[in-house]
Amino acid sequence: MPAPEPDTLALIRERGELIVLTLPGPTSYEDGSDGPEGYEVDLARAFADSLGVAVRFETADSIPRLLGALENGEGHIAAAGLTQTAERAARLAFAPAYKSVTEQLVCRRGGPTPTRRHSLPGTDILVLEGSSYEETLRSLQAGLPDLGWRTQPAGSAMPLLDAVEGGDADCTVADSHLADFARRRHPELVVAQNLTGEQPLAWAVDPRVDGLPDALTSWFAEAHANGLLEALDETWFGQYGDYDYVDIARFVRRVDDRLPRYRRIFETVAEDLPFDWELLAAQAYQESHWDPDAVSATGVRGLMMLTLSTAERVGIEDRTDPRQSIRGGAAYLDDLYARVPDGVTGEDRLWFALAAYNVGMGHMYDARRLAERLGRDKNSWDDLAETLPLLSDPQYYPTLRYGYARGHEPVRYVAKIREYRAMLAAQDL
Repeated sequence: MPAPEPDTLALIRERGELIVLTLPGPTSYEDGSDGPEGYEVDLARAFADSLGVAVRFETADSIPRLLGALENGEGHIAAAGLTQTAERAARLAFAPAYKSVTEQLVCRRGGPTPTRRHSLPGTDILVLEGSSYEETLRSLQAGLPDLGWRTQPAGSAMPLLDAVEGGDADCTVADSHLADFARRRHPELVVAQNLTGEQPLAWAVDPRVDGLPDALTSWFAEAHANGLLEALDETWFGQYGDYDYVDIARFVRRVDDRLPRYRRIFETVAEDLPFDWELLAAQAYQESHWDPDAVSATGVRGLMMLTLSTAERVGIEDRTDPRQSIRGGAAYLDDLYARVPDGVTGEDRLWFALAAYNVGMGHMYDARRLAERLGRDKNSWDDLAETLPLLSDPQYYPTLRYGYARGHEPVRYVAKIREYRAMLAAQDL
């Protein structure tokens, strides 16, 4: 079948629809409860918004089929975390790069883990069919004639990372951000070595669509300048701290052996709240590791580690009862969320409320005052995260209404909850 006549940017605007070809994967595109979601989804929607059109996503089941569909004129752009390689650049047109990644060899703890190039031959390496990883291995093969690998078609390297975890292959190759994500699901995965330096990710584009390449060049320049790309990176990849094998392995075990007892309670309680059940579950894990009998030296106890006065305030009689504790902790967090100043919006409002749960609302008000005094944005969590540690600095805390506080603790508290919430998403529950 001959390829259809190419559109123009004017026709895309007239029809009100941008056709985006993509691949399913946890760092690109997934079907969520409210429709498509993912890094590439958000990025494509932002570009479509700039054109004043909607997006229609069309998924392919492999990279070769994705690129073939673009060449056949079945879509306007291919947004799927594609590395812009020399081989692809000779065949396709690309928009400006929006992210840099490193290709990493990922293996399983306790299995073959070649940490040097010369150790690669003899390793059972399974890689994504038609991927840039194949190009990288072919390049390495020039100096390592005995290097071999197997391929498998898929939308992303995630199924291959699952296969390595399951022992169906020794190693695979994945982009660094996907490898980091996968290790939160499978803590037994290890990065054996980097196979490349930083490489650019970019959208492939149908160059026959008159006006589209120029529009993409202009828009990506603006997206770099106005902080959109940085904000999307923070939303999708910024939740994870340094990799801590012991902490992550323990968390994954407890997702299996503890969370099922309480998940339905978290889900039910969150139904009428402005935050999801995963957030409540992540907070409870940070508080107690999902141990209903947890108790601290200061007397807080239960899944949500409530003080006696807070429990009385929210009408909880038994802090060690899981249902009461979750309801009480959620009610308290909801109250704090409502008391956050109106200028704090979006997820920053949630981080502010969580920090107040940890350190108290009075100290959060002090942090806002100090941020303003220092010329920082009092409504930005990023700025408050830099200001809160100053509440323990004698240069500052005597000048504040509520005085001394261990301000580094709420910053770490929020960071860990964000990480545990993201790891819950990574478990694909």
